[in-house]
Amino acid sequence: MHRRTLLLAMLSAPAAWALPPRALQFPRDFGSHPDLRTEWWYITGHAQSGTREFGFQLTFFRSRVDDTQAMRSAFAAKQLVFAHAAVTDLQGLKLLHDQRIARAGFGIAQAGETDTDVRLRDWTLQRGADGRYQARLPAGDFALALDFTPTQPVLLQGSAGLSRKGPQPEQASYYYSEPQLATRGRLTVQGQGFDVAGTAWLDHEWSEALMHPEAVGWDWIGMNLDDGSALTAFHLRRADGSALWGGGSWRPRGGEARSFGADTVRFDAERRWTSPRTRAAYPVQWRIDTPAGRFTVRALLDDQELDSRGSAGAVYWEGLSELLDDQGRRVGRGYLEMTGYAARLQL
Repeated sequence: MHRRTLLLAMLSAPAAWALPPRALQFPRDFGSHPDLRTEWWYITGHAQSGTREFGFQLTFFRSRVDDTQAMRSAFAAKQLVFAHAAVTDLQGLKLLHDQRIARAGFGIAQAGETDTDVRLRDWTLQRGADGRYQARLPAGDFALALDFTPTQPVLLQGSAGLSRKGPQPEQASYYYSEPQLATRGRLTVQGQGFDVAGTAWLDHEWSEALMHPEAVGWDWIGMNLDDGSALTAFHLRRADGSALWGGGSWRPRGGEARSFGADTVRFDAERRWTSPRTRAAYPVQWRIDTPAGRFTVRALLDDQELDSRGSAGAVYWEGLSELLDDQGRRVGRGYLEMTGYAARLQL
């Protein structure tokens, strides 16, 4: 499934402990952290080929299985690797998606510790010595063969890379982003290939625990603005729809990042779309108030609901969206993610 749907749900297991503040070290922290329970590398973006426009999303997860850690057998599933990928075809008005899962080892799946090097069968995400990422994900009805080049420094989320996700100190993750990734490569959609160029956003998080027991889901955005700025915002929701916790950040092009406090972000739904498959009603247009300004987030295709019940058991909405300023002018594009609408996350 996708980065925050299964893996965040697994994070609320008991006996969690608060993560200590520490300085993130690169390139080491581009790699995996198998001592912590869960981790993901997540890239979303927008790409164009002539008049054709696409959104794309790829995620690799690593999850430690606590019950098998003392086992000596090489066949013990001590670490699981999940992967999920999707393409939004705006002109075709469709979302294509696929998913994989395997235990780490035997050359089938791995998450390297010294730098980003995640593999699951023939799906790969690797970071080269020059800092560029290469993703190769051949799927059923589509394929991603994309290269991502950083154009800005790493963006540390939260307090120097330690991002709170709830009122209790153990509900936190180590978290950095790489916004404004220059993207080039090839998308194949139902047998038709497109040479594309665009912009992407990368998130990498790892943690021992995140979800508060009152949280039923969350709403999150990661937006690359046309002027080179980067905006992220999120909130976790209770069953009655009220906000349990929030956060995010703003970094103007060439400037310093500003982290948002838990009570400084507000999400207000403006329009909903009801899935014909699950009957879940997703807000596909939001007004979001942040310390960096008031914005509207609007889905570019209503039906971007993903069903990962075949691998992880959750249904959620995630898709390409546009960002408007308070005057209604488009100022950027990125991804909106919404969970806990089809059903409460089973923790």
